Amino acid sequence: MFRWLSTTLNPEAYHGSGRRPPFFEGWYFKVVNAAGDRRYAVIPGIYLSREPGGSHAFIQISDGTTGSAAYRSYPVGEFVPARKRFDVSIGRSRFSTGRMLVDIDGPELDFLSPVAWPVTLLSPGVMGWYAWMPFMECYHGVVSMDHGIRGGLTINGEYVSFDGGRGYTEKDWGRSFPSAWIWMQSNHFPETGTSLSASMAVVPWIGRSFAGFTAGFLHRGRLLRFATYTGAVVEELSITDHEVSWTIRDREHVLEITATRAEGSLLLAPSVQAMDRRITETLTAAIEVRLHARSSGRSSTVFHGIGVNAGLEAAGDVAGLRDLWTRGLGVGS
Repeated sequence: MFRWLSTTLNPEAYHGSGRRPPFFEGWYFKVVNAAGDRRYAVIPGIYLSREPGGSHAFIQISDGTTGSAAYRSYPVGEFVPARKRFDVSIGRSRFSTGRMLVDIDGPELDFLSPVAWPVTLLSPGVMGWYAWMPFMECYHGVVSMDHGIRGGLTINGEYVSFDGGRGYTEKDWGRSFPSAWIWMQSNHFPETGTSLSASMAVVPWIGRSFAGFTAGFLHRGRLLRFATYTGAVVEELSITDHEVSWTIRDREHVLEITATRAEGSLLLAPSVQAMDRRITETLTAAIEVRLHARSSGRSSTVFHGIGVNAGLEAAGDVAGLRDLWTRGLGVGS
């Protein structure tokens, strides 16, 4: 019980100690160099399987420039997490909130001034009070909405400098990824320090499902949070082969998002059987964001900009996800 309380209040840390399979946990590091022409997603994690021999740790790397992806598995014994903080070693690599070493003998990346999603007793991270529910299919955490980068990586024998670049880190854990979801993220807007992270997914809930969503917009040191649990409402949602467009409002703001889809890498994602789902993720999307303030029945534009080097996924039965929203089983009613 104490460990469950501790990890819930530390969403960035490892949650799998004592968990029965199926269980997965993975951290997502997005790193982009200063020029914006080298972009990677590095995903360390672990999958615990019901099937003999199916459990393994892994490091998955997506090259957002070329569209190539690599997946390397490791014995479970080579996955070594710290008990009370995010500090994970896999083989000769090590990952934490402030640092990443993909090979212990190689160069490293230091993450400068990471901006964490706030954690409180009533709202421990991006999932809000849902994080306290012990029966969720999938949990989500944002480790850093935005940070600077110092250092470099050796990739296919080539040293790539990330000095002056920008990074973003999040994570997921649970039994399986949702049956459908949309996700988008960019912290490459014209004004440094601006970041958007937004997602919607099918959430199984006590015999039914609903379309749950979270969105965070960081601008000039202020994080605005829109989510199912905050009382925000999705007013519009459109998912086509070319773009994802949605509008969210709460009592104070309206957030309009239009993400343009692009070619991407094929990554592996967890189901209850194995790491056997294949999803397409791009790191070359563009996201147009408009933020309006609502006051006395009027609306004024607070921010308008386009984020580049954006991550974007629209995976699974997204038509069914939109139908859930349309029927008002969780949002949009």
